[in-house]
Amino acid sequence: MKVAVVGATGMVGEVMLKVLAERNFPVTELIPVASEKSVGKEIEFKGTNYKVVGMQTAIDMKADIALFSAGGETSLEWAPKFAAAGTTVIDNSSAWRMDPTKKLVVPEINGSILTKEDKIIPNANCSTIQLVMALAPLHKKYKIKRVIVSTYQSITGTGVKGVQQLENEYAGIQGEMAYKYPIHRNAIPQCDSFEENGYTKEEMKLVRETQKILDDRTIAVTATAVRVPIVGGHSEAVNVEFERDFNVGEVRDLLHRTPGIVVQDNLDTFTYPMPLFAQGKDDVFVGRIRRDESQPNSLNMWIVADNLRKGAATNTVQIAEYLVAHNLV
Repeated sequence: MKVAVVGATGMVGEVMLKVLAERNFPVTELIPVASEKSVGKEIEFKGTNYKVVGMQTAIDMKADIALFSAGGETSLEWAPKFAAAGTTVIDNSSAWRMDPTKKLVVPEINGSILTKEDKIIPNANCSTIQLVMALAPLHKKYKIKRVIVSTYQSITGTGVKGVQQLENEYAGIQGEMAYKYPIHRNAIPQCDSFEENGYTKEEMKLVRETQKILDDRTIAVTATAVRVPIVGGHSEAVNVEFERDFNVGEVRDLLHRTPGIVVQDNLDTFTYPMPLFAQGKDDVFVGRIRRDESQPNSLNMWIVADNLRKGAATNTVQIAEYLVAHNLV
């Protein structure tokens, strides 16, 4: 199993390598791929050093699977070239997500739609993945009418530049700005650029991708995405309106029995999800589960996950695991 990691020297690429090692993915040969300035550098993976190569070299090496985390433009240009050489690409950028010919997959929810013919498989947005992980079992049981989601997103979602800006501001150092404003002691109600409707791209990803993954365009979704000075993961305050009524205890039990979800919801012990404790973990944590008393058939919950792991690297590797387990590569 030859595995290429495209963007191996970036923040998500490094986590991908870590997750591949932790989960004992059957890598017989690793092909770390990065931009020209990183070519020739060495990367250590499970006790072996591998030299970083450029795009064309990686294509010529004919990997079985290529995990991409190198940005949308890179993916649009190079993913089809890898695919044409017979490599199955799992892409972590937003480039292919809403392409009607591509399947948007969170393996626990809809892995079964994948086939051998799917050579470019987009990975969903980080904030969407943790949201749909909690919504999917509830939608199946109670049918969702509407979702209102407000996100509190980690600076790691902006990559190394976001982390560097916060660290500089902590230390009182003037440096390169990832955001238009200081992030230390601040909350910025803008994640990504604005679209014509006044929503940011991040907010509209939550709308479009949720409908696509749950395969239901009738679900109404509205979102506000906020960047906060947090490192460990993304948090989401979620309000869901169902067609059918529910029992709160049954909702907790249903989520508790859903693979990949950990329910942390004990008010007596002040137990609820927080990014501080989600960091470095692959699960999606759900708590503060309670009825919305202002509206019939409605529920509030708080969802937290490490955006670099389940929100990016882990979900990508899980797709690869699904492909291997079902002989699709």
